[in-house]
Amino acid sequence: MVKNHLMKIGIIGAGVAGLASAVRMASKGHEVHVFEANNYPGGKLSEFTLYRNENSSENTEGYRFDAGPSLFTMPQYVEDLFKAAEVEMTGRFAYQKSDVVCQYFWDDDTRLTAYSDTDKFAQEVENQLDVKQSVVKNALAEARRKYEQAGQIFLEKSLHKAQTWFSWKILKTMLRMPTYDIFKTMNRTHEQLLSHPKLVQYFNRFATYNGSNPYKASGMLSVIPHFEHGIGCYYPIGGMGEITKSIYQLAVDKGVYFYFDKTVEKIITEEKKIKGLKVKGFDEEIFFDKVISNMDVYFTYKKLLPNIKHPEFILNQERSTSALIFYWGIKHIFNELNLHNIFFSKDYKTEFDYLAEGTVSDDPTVYVNITSKRTSKDAPHGCENWFVMVNVPHNSGQNWEALVKKTRENVLKKVSNILKTDIAQLIEVEETLTPLSIESKTQSYGGALYGTSSNSLMSAFLRHKNFSSTIEGLYFCGGSVHPGGGIPLCLLSAKIVDDVM
Repeated sequence: MVKNHLMKIGIIGAGVAGLASAVRMASKGHEVHVFEANNYPGGKLSEFTLYRNENSSENTEGYRFDAGPSLFTMPQYVEDLFKAAEVEMTGRFAYQKSDVVCQYFWDDDTRLTAYSDTDKFAQEVENQLDVKQSVVKNALAEARRKYEQAGQIFLEKSLHKAQTWFSWKILKTMLRMPTYDIFKTMNRTHEQLLSHPKLVQYFNRFATYNGSNPYKASGMLSVIPHFEHGIGCYYPIGGMGEITKSIYQLAVDKGVYFYFDKTVEKIITEEKKIKGLKVKGFDEEIFFDKVISNMDVYFTYKKLLPNIKHPEFILNQERSTSALIFYWGIKHIFNELNLHNIFFSKDYKTEFDYLAEGTVSDDPTVYVNITSKRTSKDAPHGCENWFVMVNVPHNSGQNWEALVKKTRENVLKKVSNILKTDIAQLIEVEETLTPLSIESKTQSYGGALYGTSSNSLMSAFLRHKNFSSTIEGLYFCGGSVHPGGGIPLCLLSAKIVDDVM
């Protein structure tokens, strides 16, 4: 089959990578059908609203929450979708750059404002931590260097196609590999660059962007701060859900067929070639020339391809961390808080030791996202919508009821102490998301947010490739395969599928 032959393509899952794949395939003229088990698109990148008690004397205005991802970086990858579709993005999707990336708090009353501007951030670090500006600037320059020399290659290209490796740029990158700190841990890299414990903790935090442990992961991950400080942190006008809405509408406008509340039961193959899909609610198998799975690669094999040999070594890699999220409607305005806020633990190493043991520290780092700081209608007047997240291990049979109860108490204690306010008394609506509910809602194995972790030197190469070597016409996108989890990498996975198909 020639590459430009128009095909009928089936996509399993309408997560952001599935939506992006649908746009790219339809933009080339292919007939595209997307099957989603939920009754909404977006997967983790969705939204919901909690309302006040209708019987209350107060009005019943709601608190809108982004259900999952709350940080928007690399907006160029969303723009690329509109370019691929040859559709003007203006009027469909808009975003703004944040002058302040995040507000940081420690228990000893140290506070740090992470400005997007490097000079302002370096000055802030000098003012608050008494660290010379040159130290911060050198660390961020190193992150930029790693990204520009190696990061783009490993993120934007398939690592499993020979042509990726046969270029002068790749050769130069490989010769420089020892300079990318790949044989040191991320923590060791930052200790040598930064020295100050609080600044090391700040830079180590970026390991959580792909569910990894900075005390195990390669120093190559010290490239991640460049995404925020070099390229920028952004806010989609209207909230993170607008990313899903805009891409979904773009796909619809390109003629993509969507089927919600439709669970794919089996990928049909014949003589090691894709034949089609068996979908619950359809009497007959549906023929497709090619299939793209946006479902977690573990469940793609275990549930949809039970009769073929599975790549067990790949599937059994260490899972990434998960999240425990409390969605709180807060009856108060905290002027000292921003869109993104971090309340650091006293002992970061111990916190990650607990995670490695499959449990949660009594002093966890707490992330609080408040979109009402940017979109006032996300909360009633005089109130804020708090998305409160703690990194937790993926599900492996823990007593989550007990862990949730204990962690909620510890989070309230920590944040209340730092803000010197009894937060519990301000919560008027609440919802909770655990690794168990993440797995049931998004089919993420163990509730792991990023598929496998990046805690080993070879983790990038051990992620499942974006195509099958054994079944012709089967492809994979999403956070559980190359290049990894998070919105930018999921969008890149769709682009890689487009490149290799």
